[in-house]
Amino acid sequence: MNELNSYLQQETNYIDEDIRTLEWSEHIRLRPGMYIGKLGDGTSPDDGIYVLLKEVLDNSIDEYMMGYGKSISVTIDNGGVTVRDYGRGVPLNKVVDVSSRMNTGAKYDSKAFKKSVGLNGVGIKAVNALSSYFKIVSYRENECREVEYHRAAITRESGIETTSEKNGTSVTFVPDSQIFAEYSYNDEFVENLLKNYVFLNSGLTVIFNGKTFYSKNGLADLLNENLTTEALYPIIHLKGDDIEVVITHSNQYGEEYYSFVNGQYTTQGGTHLSAFRESVGRVVKEYYNKNFEYSDIRSGIVAAISIKVEEPVFESQTKTKLGSRDMGPDGPTVPKFIGDFLKKGLDNYLHINTETSNILLKKILESEKERKAIAGISKLARERSKKSNLHNRKLRDCRIHLCDPKDENRDASSIFITEGDSASGSITKSRDPNLQAVFSLRGKPLNCFGLTKKIVYENEEFNLLQAALNIEDGLDGLRYNKVIIATDADDDGMHIRLLLMTFFLQFFPDLIKRNHVYILQTPLFRVRNKQKTIYCYTEKERLNALREIGKNAEITRFKGLGEISPDEFKHFIGKSIRLDPVTMKKEDQIKEMLEFYMGKNTMDRQTFIIENLIVEEDPVNRQAERQ
Repeated sequence: MNELNSYLQQETNYIDEDIRTLEWSEHIRLRPGMYIGKLGDGTSPDDGIYVLLKEVLDNSIDEYMMGYGKSISVTIDNGGVTVRDYGRGVPLNKVVDVSSRMNTGAKYDSKAFKKSVGLNGVGIKAVNALSSYFKIVSYRENECREVEYHRAAITRESGIETTSEKNGTSVTFVPDSQIFAEYSYNDEFVENLLKNYVFLNSGLTVIFNGKTFYSKNGLADLLNENLTTEALYPIIHLKGDDIEVVITHSNQYGEEYYSFVNGQYTTQGGTHLSAFRESVGRVVKEYYNKNFEYSDIRSGIVAAISIKVEEPVFESQTKTKLGSRDMGPDGPTVPKFIGDFLKKGLDNYLHINTETSNILLKKILESEKERKAIAGISKLARERSKKSNLHNRKLRDCRIHLCDPKDENRDASSIFITEGDSASGSITKSRDPNLQAVFSLRGKPLNCFGLTKKIVYENEEFNLLQAALNIEDGLDGLRYNKVIIATDADDDGMHIRLLLMTFFLQFFPDLIKRNHVYILQTPLFRVRNKQKTIYCYTEKERLNALREIGKNAEITRFKGLGEISPDEFKHFIGKSIRLDPVTMKKEDQIKEMLEFYMGKNTMDRQTFIIENLIVEEDPVNRQAERQ
């Protein structure tokens, strides 16, 4: 016992040197996730480099919302970012303070920024701390001041100088490669971010690398930009003090929402979105004076809501979910504010626009009819799926899930959808059981194009997959942040990919629209000799590997995932995992796209394939033939 006590005292020695006070920048660099969420490399729209851009932009947007500056310029070149606004400019004697002293900012005073986006005194400091280079220049009344930093340490600071530049602030930063390894900005993700800013701020012009973004009709433009199916009736557009709402319905399944607070895109919703969904259902139900189910009223809805709140409280620094219940210190609650607005505005609109209300009624009745048609089998199907999952026939689950609100790693949860036992077996043995689940398909799924949702419950594969993802009642209960399709890189594998994407697009399009679906890239070749092994994902990489390794290289062509051993698979689904996100654009009309690729127009598809077939010659084989 004495030896044990002596050991414990030695191990838990608690002395002065154990107490350490971190500099403000050290804390941010040690715990970046607390400030910008996940890091990432730029391949996902919620990666940290986009949060850095947004934090700088939020300050410029706040200036515009307060009535200063009508345009913002954004330039991204070789990983460096410059944002120039034409607001009031930072007070010249406070340029250092606002960029490098925590809890310093104007947003503590609601008179200066009544309903701001940026978080009090943190955002731009986080950008500075996580950048290898950071420069801020303030132009104010023909004077300017400039400060440069290297990893948050001042390297140059000018005095107050004269200038002919217009008022405003310019911020330039380069994300630190020590923190964001091999990152790059995706123009499409940046453009989507900037489009949301102009949709929410009618009259604002944002110029990105010479491309201009501007919106005249606000949220109505946002909905038209994102609709991938035809609207059943003209967009209902309602505006009020501190609130703007747009609503329509389409023939797609599910519910699709875009919610914003003070110009911030709250991708995870929050109190305002919950109040909006409930209020829409209640107002429509009362208007028709029918005992409709809320799910039938909202089936196929595509809508957006933007509200302005004093001193908003978000559930994280990345501000993706609103936690506030009050509009302001002296205002109503968020649910009451939204409910009262819709009670008057939406009810009046439906009374005035009877053609729209008749179309909406028809849509609700169709949804009700379909729901009742599957009600009888859904209970049995759910019981069967739970029993199947319980016995682990299809799903090898992980321990951490997206719907676990208190787990800080929940965004890293993923599920691999594989074909066949050998592939699922290899991935299962190689995966991280805490964060990676595996769902095994049996053969090719059914082509569900043109079928009703009833097939989801009647088809065992689809029913079990739906149950594994927990998306029967929408994405609120989605268990995995990334749904990864992992199929062989051959004709059958490509066909299975199409069938799965058809299933998601047909019945759960918001799963793709919210960037949850990915394609796993696995190597096509292994090139090695006794000293070195290189895995190649493309023909170009194979040729480069052959040049690097030289003669006597052994080349293996992987025909299927089952041929890759579990030991090798660890390299492909770990930190170096290659994923291609499945995304949708405005021109990707779901119905037309599925009808062409998955419908009965076989000859049209055959002609398309022949006209677009690309045959690449293999220079290595061609050289061998010459010899």
